[in-house]
Amino acid sequence: MNLPKHLLPTTVVGSYPQPDWLVDRAMLSKSVPRTRMRDMWRLPEEHLEEAQDDATIVAIRDMERAGIDIVTDGEIRRESYSNRFATALEGVDAENPAMIISRSGHETPVPRVVGKVRRTRAVEVRDMEFLRRNTDRSAKITLPGPFTMSQQAKNEFYKDDEELALAFAEAVNAEARDLEKAGADIIQLDEPWVRNNPDLARRYAVKAINRALEGIKVPTVVHLCFGYAAVVPGSTKPAGYSFLSELADTTAEQISIEAAQPRLDLGVLKDLSAKKIMLGVLDLGDPEIETVDVIADRIRNGLKYVAADRLVVAPDCGMKYMPRARALGKLKAMADAAALVRREIG
Repeated sequence: MNLPKHLLPTTVVGSYPQPDWLVDRAMLSKSVPRTRMRDMWRLPEEHLEEAQDDATIVAIRDMERAGIDIVTDGEIRRESYSNRFATALEGVDAENPAMIISRSGHETPVPRVVGKVRRTRAVEVRDMEFLRRNTDRSAKITLPGPFTMSQQAKNEFYKDDEELALAFAEAVNAEARDLEKAGADIIQLDEPWVRNNPDLARRYAVKAINRALEGIKVPTVVHLCFGYAAVVPGSTKPAGYSFLSELADTTAEQISIEAAQPRLDLGVLKDLSAKKIMLGVLDLGDPEIETVDVIADRIRNGLKYVAADRLVVAPDCGMKYMPRARALGKLKAMADAAALVRREIG
């Protein structure tokens, strides 16, 4: 494993802005797609993979230039954080979608689960191999979590949603094992829907997450948030999580939380004292690039509740919906703030 040795390492949650020459950002900004959104891509199919590769290198270099210790591929090849993996599985029909009510209360087209969910091929392994070839820094890859995928699909096959979530967990686990072999230093599961339906999550989300991470030897992360800042305004975000302490029972080494935009009360972190915390210190709803001092204060506040050797510094959420210059500026300020606080604590 190629992991940072210093305190307060910096990372990203996953996504980075896709270039305007690659995607129709106006179309992208309208939703977080669950089914495929192929019209989002500006290039024809025969040139798309090469273009995505080029844009991925740009994203990696931006993260490196900003001083980020643990980089990702920017999720450049994805239409959303979850749909690329979910719609690649057997048993999932994305071409004839059903409609559900999204977290924002809108009707959203989602895939229908019409048969046994199975991973019949690698989905993100080439992405991981490409990332590994193009950076010598720590490399993280993200996967949608099984609970979230079960909530973003219409179950027309399994006896209940728990059985569906565990089927997704099997598929995620198979992919995660191959991503580890492909050079992933860290594997992250994105599970934002556990806070949308906490009662259901308490019944089986931890069970599904643990099945998805079974046998993975590299460090693992579970990320949860209140939604992209571009989609969910900060004024509507609560100051606390309805499902957080329960994640202490997961096998994940780290828990990633959004804290800057919702002004989260960090006292909740006492329930996760056995975990490393990936703390969101960039408010992605703020169009201004925060100063180093502002971000450093957020890191210092985190250190009141989490020991320095358990704190990882990150944005609140993915940066997909931001202008690239703003994303780069925020990451650079975050890396500088982490360095400043690192010097203070020796």
